Amino acid sequence: MRLITLPLLLGLALPALGTAQQTEPAHDTERAPLQDDLSRYLHLREVIPLLPIAQQLTALQLLASVEAELGLYAQAVQHFPIDNRDHRQLSEIDSSQWRATDAVETITSLARDRRVVMLNEAHHDAATRLLTLALLPRLRAAGFTHFAVEALNASDHQLMQRGYPIEASGSEYLHEPIYGELVRTAIKLGFVVVAYDSEAQHMDQRESEQARHLYQQVLKGNPSARLLVHAGYAHIDKAVGRLGAVEPMAAVLQRLSGLEVLSIDQIQLRAIQGRHESPLYRHVIENYRPSGPIVLLNRDDGRPWSMNPTRHDANVILPWRSVDQDSRPDWLSLGGQRVRRPIDSGECREQTPCLIEARYAGETRDAIAADRYVFLKPNSHADLYLKPGRYQLRVSRADGSVLSNRSIDISAPDS
Repeated sequence: MRLITLPLLLGLALPALGTAQQTEPAHDTERAPLQDDLSRYLHLREVIPLLPIAQQLTALQLLASVEAELGLYAQAVQHFPIDNRDHRQLSEIDSSQWRATDAVETITSLARDRRVVMLNEAHHDAATRLLTLALLPRLRAAGFTHFAVEALNASDHQLMQRGYPIEASGSEYLHEPIYGELVRTAIKLGFVVVAYDSEAQHMDQRESEQARHLYQQVLKGNPSARLLVHAGYAHIDKAVGRLGAVEPMAAVLQRLSGLEVLSIDQIQLRAIQGRHESPLYRHVIENYRPSGPIVLLNRDDGRPWSMNPTRHDANVILPWRSVDQDSRPDWLSLGGQRVRRPIDSGECREQTPCLIEARYAGETRDAIAADRYVFLKPNSHADLYLKPGRYQLRVSRADGSVLSNRSIDISAPDS
């Protein structure tokens, strides 16, 4: 059998264990004959065991991202529990000196006098998109005008007019429903949504081009513009280190614009599961027991705690979440905005695997789904998480054939 012949591993650089370097995979764009996310997922599952050991971990990172795109969030975290965190010796945090605060409230306050705010994500862990989603209305109300997301490309000229992203709007990362909701929500709130990524193959060139795009498209000659950037991993660093000697995007943008970026890291202190959990994260969770994202502030002077203040202004601490492959994570409710709609593999008509997708009524069939889930075996049950309203529910197979397509209505919880 032919192994991976699409440019699956080209340009892929892992944030290696025990090293400072940290990047993320560039998704393949030449996917034929793999026409959709489900077929890509099945292909990866088939070929990964046949790859050399040195390449399997790299391919697993891509597999985990595809699993998140298909709504298999627990599997994505379990299959790629890579520890891309800072391994410097850090002392435990003294709770008598540092107090826990709500991350949304604190970041909104810290952003009051800034024109550029950057947050990062781990591409295979969709829970790292929730904080940005919660910040969008707060920062828009505070006067922020532009929202830049790494997954978009500049070729979708109708995005703002249409009001929602489609599959061709960007990379496959955008196919994950929460990522789609980021873009959809920003447009509804009145942000100008900006595509800024670079196609450069070399890391230093990509970082500098991303920064230059942000500067030229948003900040140059526009003193009233205020920019929120959602990016991956180390792009938001304000100093060298995690990308080796390469100057990260945020640092380049500071130099170009003369503006001090507010950089917020939320991937260093998050749940990775089991033996991969760092002692510092365990210590913080045990002492503060957060139910949502928190930022620590100094009790004396109010400054935010950062693992590395030269790179980031603050570290967000994400709550502990156990991973259960038999159920979907409860954060999908978006704090009660969405309700559960039970589904089961009977929708597949005994043709598993099959993909079930719910799209907002009025959006096109290539719109990024509001939620989606793949059934891999018969006699299975799950839930979609959807806001009250009308949707088109489509069931399809890996070859793209549609098994059913019908309208459904989701009622508000109190009705």
